[in-house]
Amino acid sequence: MDELMRQRRVYGADHDDPRPGPKPGHDYRELVGGPLDGLLLDVTGWSGADLREGVGLVTEIGAYGPGGRAEYGPRAPDSHLWDWRGDVR
Repeated sequence: MDELMRQRRVYGADHDDPRPGPKPGHDYRELVGGPLDGLLLDVTGWSGADLREGVGLVTEIGAYGPGGRAEYGPRAPDSHLWDWRGDVR
């Protein structure tokens, strides 16, 4: 894992976590665009189908505020970059 990856914050990490970055042995996708831009998403153990479909992630900073979700999905098959698709309720 390179230095840049170690400095990145993982989606869902507590704000007061002294080590909010990626953990060895885990698999991550980088979120690109939207309210969660730049965060890493831990996809360790996800099925191939789930990795192809993407996910809606709960966020308070999206268009719908608390309870809203930001949808992200792979840029291309097997891509480690997941692009923002929009915010949903």
